[in-house]
Amino acid sequence: MSTFTIFLFLIIIVAFLLVVVIMVQNPKGGGLSSSFGGGGTQQLGGVKKTTDFLDKSTWTLATVLLALILASNLTIPKAGNNAESKALDNSGTPTDTQVPLNTPAQQDTPATVGDSVN
Repeated sequence: MSTFTIFLFLIIIVAFLLVVVIMVQNPKGGGLSSSFGGGGTQQLGGVKKTTDFLDKSTWTLATVLLALILASNLTIPKAGNNAESKALDNSGTPTDTQVPLNTPAQQDTPATVGDSVN
């Protein structure tokens, strides 16, 4: 298994967790904390300041996702792992198919009416 595949798997897991954390939050301030009592002083099942936890976990997961995406860019498999130039053959000289850049292009003169074609 390549390093890129591992990064891809981790990115999918973190993205799924980020979606779950965002979906649990309620934009009006209710969210998960309101289902566990909702009051500022009430505590049920050890849940206290749930919105702070969800907010911090959202930012943490988003940061981890960004870091994984940037790190996975370094491990993308390259199509051509060959480092030598295809414009040069093995001897280091230009190949036959290359046109030298310093030579002027030849111009064909148009045929006039009086010219004969052999």
